[in-house]
Amino acid sequence: MFQANERSPMIMRARIAGALIAAVTLIVMGLITAPPAASAQLTEVTGFGTNPTNLRMHLYVPDGVGSRPPLLVAVHYCTGSGPAFYSGTEFASLADRYKFIVIYPSATRSGSCFDVSSPQALRHDGGSDPVGIVSMVRYVQQRYGTDPGRTFVTGASSGGMMTNVLLGDYPDVFKAGSAYMGVPFACFATTDGSSWNSACANGQVVKTPQQWGDLVRGAYPGYSGARPRMQVWHGTEDTTLRYPNFQEEIKQWTNVHGLSQTPSSTDQPRSGWTRTRYGGTGTMPPVEAISVQGVGHSLPMSGMAAATIAFFGLDGTGPNPTPTPTPTPTPTPTPTPGAGACRVTYTMNSWNTGFTTAVTVTNTGTAQLSSWALAFTLPGGQTVTQAWNATISPSSGQVTARNVSYNGTIAPGASASFGFQATHTGDTSRPSAFTLNGAACD
Repeated sequence: MFQANERSPMIMRARIAGALIAAVTLIVMGLITAPPAASAQLTEVTGFGTNPTNLRMHLYVPDGVGSRPPLLVAVHYCTGSGPAFYSGTEFASLADRYKFIVIYPSATRSGSCFDVSSPQALRHDGGSDPVGIVSMVRYVQQRYGTDPGRTFVTGASSGGMMTNVLLGDYPDVFKAGSAYMGVPFACFATTDGSSWNSACANGQVVKTPQQWGDLVRGAYPGYSGARPRMQVWHGTEDTTLRYPNFQEEIKQWTNVHGLSQTPSSTDQPRSGWTRTRYGGTGTMPPVEAISVQGVGHSLPMSGMAAATIAFFGLDGTGPNPTPTPTPTPTPTPTPTPGAGACRVTYTMNSWNTGFTTAVTVTNTGTAQLSSWALAFTLPGGQTVTQAWNATISPSSGQVTARNVSYNGTIAPGASASFGFQATHTGDTSRPSAFTLNGAACD
């Protein structure tokens, strides 16, 4: 037992008085410098829909969220949880600033890793964790009226791998993703019931861009819509999911977008960061990759989340909320003068300043096409901003849509489909004629 000497009461009172003075000083300073406390809190949601692996869901809705807000899914690392990722990253504070909603899923299996390896997880609506996470997304879209055209996903380590998986499984749900310390879609695939793939983790799984791209396309057979943009991050000294996975991710997602692996631009936005952009030089290219020199398995670090939010266009520099499209009736197929060995279906959905178009090219001839180029003239004021399953150049006037690496062959009677998004200045009419490899279509 502590025995006080006769001077101890005076000493104790002095220390207490000093502590009180210091505490009052800190309180006063806090009143001067602390920002007002936000009332928004992380809240657990149950009963959100189909959830085959019993994931938990936490939701953060900032104060002052407007109508049709963006939605971000933020996916934690192994041994982590949704609340830990909420408190340990900057995404919630960025949500406060830019007014988007954040879902934080939690894995509940031993080790708290997400399933990125089973056959079920690597297939659209196949089951396992991706189905549960997409149920969370659909719950929030319906409950809070979020903008389906601004739904994004990010994650670190296991969450970075899940970001790749979700973009492969659900290109119709996510507009873009940002994967920290991840691996390509299906790199971690296993068939023996285990959830760990050592060869992939060690950077020993190397494929061609076409092979990687085929794995993504095979996850959702028949899907022909837009593919999500992708941002990937990796530290050069990562010994858990080794650095070669960074280049394999670049190979995969550039192929998915039909892009060259030669960067459109290279810069160093911060010391130690090397950023390459593919398919565009602006802040929102189809693919962006950031290599972080000398850093191990410890991303995202300070400032990186803000770069992800900028890539998504959620920092005020990106596009406005996606308008609710008003379908415009269109004849199917669109006739053009003369008879040819091709037929074109051109379906538009227009809104106040933009539109999307789905195009199907059918080979009505008797010979197989090994490549194709569809030429047509866009009406005045229409400008292509993004294309999928084809490359289109130039962006206005007389344009040509050319096949990408995986859809150049069209057998007699078969079809190829592509699409694009464009802006307009009032004229939403369709091209009057099409030619395929120089021959007029009917």
